[in-house]
Amino acid sequence: MTPPLTRDQLRDRRVTVAGAARSGVAAARLLTKYGAQVFVTDSGAGAAGAADALAAAGIAAEWGGHTARALEADFVVVSPGVPDEAPPLAGAVTAGVPVYSELEVASWLCAGPIVAITGSNGKTTTTSLVAHIVRQSGRDMVVAGNIGQPLSDVVDEVTPETIVVLEVSSFQLDHVSTFRPAVAVLLNVTPDHLVRYDNDFEKYAASKYRIFESQGAGDVLVYNVDDAMVAGAVAALPDGGAQRLGISIERELERGAFVRWDSTATAGRIVLALTEPPRGRAAGDDTPIHEEELMATNDLALRGRHNLYNSLAAAIAARAVEIRSDVVRQSLASFEGVPHRLERVRTVGGVTFVNDSKATNVNAVWYALESFDAGVILIAGGRDKGNDYGPLKTLVEQKVKGVVAIGESAEKVLAELGPHAPHTARASSMEEAIQYARLMAESGDIVLLSPACASFDMFRDYEDRGDTFRDVVMGL
Repeated sequence: MTPPLTRDQLRDRRVTVAGAARSGVAAARLLTKYGAQVFVTDSGAGAAGAADALAAAGIAAEWGGHTARALEADFVVVSPGVPDEAPPLAGAVTAGVPVYSELEVASWLCAGPIVAITGSNGKTTTTSLVAHIVRQSGRDMVVAGNIGQPLSDVVDEVTPETIVVLEVSSFQLDHVSTFRPAVAVLLNVTPDHLVRYDNDFEKYAASKYRIFESQGAGDVLVYNVDDAMVAGAVAALPDGGAQRLGISIERELERGAFVRWDSTATAGRIVLALTEPPRGRAAGDDTPIHEEELMATNDLALRGRHNLYNSLAAAIAARAVEIRSDVVRQSLASFEGVPHRLERVRTVGGVTFVNDSKATNVNAVWYALESFDAGVILIAGGRDKGNDYGPLKTLVEQKVKGVVAIGESAEKVLAELGPHAPHTARASSMEEAIQYARLMAESGDIVLLSPACASFDMFRDYEDRGDTFRDVVMGL
């Protein structure tokens, strides 16, 4: 059984789905639709409504643990939240049973070109930017993956003319085999989720690199030249594969997107250096490059160094699926941002409250702090993922007036960042955190929720955390 499998080849295959969260349930329903004999196993109770959804589809399931039946399968499909050491996965590896991610299986059945975006930071914003551009162009499209809905839920809506825009996490890439996006975007690789990868940064990075491992001639790989890890991984690829298009805000490139700065380096023009059309070329293709000034950096809707990278990547990805430059330009100027990512909620008494709940790692908080001049009251903490707060200390000294720590990692946050800020406090709830922040803030300051941690100690997910922050602020 060599993937990818067709719809007909799925019939009567015995498939175990490990994990009954949203992706697992979606994969189970999709496989059942095409005649597979699906069995779902979950160590807990699954997502809300999962048991009823599976029962309604006639799918057998077990809850609260795993029995031997879970290994009676031709292959196992894993939800992103299930770690490799979970019994069904570890048992499958020992027994020689193939394990595939939900993303991999759904991609077998995807008829349209996939634009897949990953990175430790910025992937949600870039995915949303690409989706906005494609939507503004009037092209048929779906958005799925780590943002919104699983690909398995929408893949049957996809035609060869549908552009499929996917946000892809490292967990989704852990078990891909033939996943081949027409356009792969790798924004950056910085330490994140290291607990899941044996605290080994190289293992985590290798997972991110799987986004381009099955690409070939005719595909496009968009990558961050300014990220040494990413640039090194791409440079090591053999010739003749996907066309490599870099993004940079630090240097001008022969191929890709970059910023041509003015003499003071305070304003610049976004320049695209591409073949026409961008797709259909291989690495090393000597087709002449056309250089085009797309727009001024000051005309972008999203500000900050990190969003400049996101905008460059989105521009190339959109051009690679033949969206016109004028549509790209207008879309990058009109984009309204992503909930829970540097979302300005409200200004009260001259103090602006910003919801950056999606900043679940240290590097994301670095980018957030870099976006403000000074006068920041930082609310941080949650479930620690092996964080090293060292990179934040200089920015905290320069820009942060107060640190309010929450969650399981509160003591670590205060120990690491507290000495670098004039004021500190520990809060037991979001309401209390905002009360402390208001006491520290003066007119003109920013209260920034940018946790650097997962949310599961106090909240359902980062969205629940951000919604709680927003609700409390709106009630002030």
